Amino acid sequence: MAQSSVANVEDYLKDLPEDRREIISTIRSKILKNLPIGYVESMNWGMISYEIPLETYPDTYNNQPLGIAAIASQKNYISIYLMGCYMVPEQQKTLLMAFKKMGVKPNMGKSCIRFTKLDKIPLDTIIGLIQDFPVEEYIKRYELVKK
Repeated sequence: MAQSSVANVEDYLKDLPEDRREIISTIRSKILKNLPIGYVESMNWGMISYEIPLETYPDTYNNQPLGIAAIASQKNYISIYLMGCYMVPEQQKTLLMAFKKMGVKPNMGKSCIRFTKLDKIPLDTIIGLIQDFPVEEYIKRYELVKK
């Protein structure tokens, strides 16, 4: 499932193979329990997205909600996208240090972490990075980068 066309998270999860559904559901549950006020969960870009709704912040470069994180089941792995790590080098440093402490070499792009097993990622650190970005702070950082 490279990119899904389903309209809601429940259908997305239903379409996943059991092993991936379990991993993504675990991550999703932890994100939802720790998501700062003002972010919403939705299906966007073919994945489960956590974003600031346009009603709150309409001034985005692409007229789409401003995303902080997303989870996707790709063909050969699961991806977690952390846009804060892309904008804030300290967040990326924190993430890389957590991988180092685990003794795991990260498989990462600019804002994504690719993995096949939950024990190969520092989930508590990932949740903490999302939690550390209240909506107002995320918008401020976004506006600094956007200029």
